[in-house]
Amino acid sequence: MNFDEAIRERHTVKIYKKKEVPADVVKQLNERIIALNEGLDIFMSLVTNDSSALNAAVKIGFTKNVNNYIVLSGKNEPDLEEKLGYGGADIMLFAQTLGLNTWWVSGTFNKGNAREKGGVPGTNLIKGIIIFGYGENQGVPHKSKSTVDVSKYSGGTPPFWFIRGVGSALLAPTALNRQAFRIEGHQNKVKITYAKGQFSGLDLGIIKYHFETGAGRENFTYE
Repeated sequence: MNFDEAIRERHTVKIYKKKEVPADVVKQLNERIIALNEGLDIFMSLVTNDSSALNAAVKIGFTKNVNNYIVLSGKNEPDLEEKLGYGGADIMLFAQTLGLNTWWVSGTFNKGNAREKGGVPGTNLIKGIIIFGYGENQGVPHKSKSTVDVSKYSGGTPPFWFIRGVGSALLAPTALNRQAFRIEGHQNKVKITYAKGQFSGLDLGIIKYHFETGAGRENFTYE
């Protein structure tokens, strides 16, 4: 499975099998995380066989066998959320290519336990966790806006790469499924914005990653 396929097959999964993630899969995830941390100057850390980072009320009501997660953190900088959104989108899709399912959690988790179990430095901010494992099912597609709702291409017919990029962005997870992004294109220039709100920085990073994956980073530049 490649990343284009992963974008189309990935859906939020909250119920998991009681099945341990093999050591070689954990190793691949950790290697990917190390590379992303270095490239983006963030701090993601992987935790297995622990459920303490998810709030008890959520675990009781909506989940099953949530025992593995990736903590999303970094230094307190203006673009931290965008970088974590971008890096988190990458590791989420990479997990999908390895046969895993995921669930991005930004609000209902225990930051203290996530910090302790993830070995997060005390000065870092924690912005979310990504649950992973083998789902009881593959989840279902979220309700989505249309291309015309979220994008505009001026100066002619939209090129194929732009259409693909917008399509991939529409498949991205966003907080409360707001999909409050706007993608504007002209020739080979692209501008992506996200409406202000809770987790909007994370969502902007996620959308940028998905758009780049669908469009091909070689086909455009950001304004």
